[in-house]
Amino acid sequence: MPRWLLSPLTVVAVLVLCASASAHPSLSPPLAEQGTSQTFTLAVPTEKEGVTTTQIELTPPEGFALEAFVPAAGWKRTTDQTGSGEDVIIRKATFTGGATPSGEAAVIQFVGHGAEAGDYAFRVRQTYSDGTVVAWTGGEGSETPAARVEVKAQIGGGSSSLAIIAFVIATVALVAGAIALLLQAGNRELA
Repeated sequence: MPRWLLSPLTVVAVLVLCASASAHPSLSPPLAEQGTSQTFTLAVPTEKEGVTTTQIELTPPEGFALEAFVPAAGWKRTTDQTGSGEDVIIRKATFTGGATPSGEAAVIQFVGHGAEAGDYAFRVRQTYSDGTVVAWTGGEGSETPAARVEVKAQIGGGSSSLAIIAFVIATVALVAGAIALLLQAGNRELA
């Protein structure tokens, strides 16, 4: 195997191992700013072999408002809600009709925000095609942890000039790395 391939292959292997080590429902981004609406992605992996995920129930915690959903291909959504318009409160969203096979993840996106700073645990109930149900409602160290988002009063706080400097440094490093890889690839012998 060419030496120039070792670094990229190592990075890919680490990412695959990390992804499989955390095979439970997760929310991204895991950090949000208080009162700021943003789009969140819930990934619900099908961990059980030989079956598909056919239903997902998402229950937001108190103090976290679900405002809207992005249509999820292959899934039909129903909501348990009160109010209407800007005053709607979604207590639970149920997604049915999907068939996410083993080794893949169902992806649900929604727009929402946390009213106060704190740790928010989203209860996820996953139903498999064989009728098995897994309630992802436990604490962080449990076998069935809830999907979590940490909401902070303020995120960042750095100035925009620091962000520009960081971006420039990162860009220079990326270009330098690409040049080094190209030079290394140019030095190898052709068969």
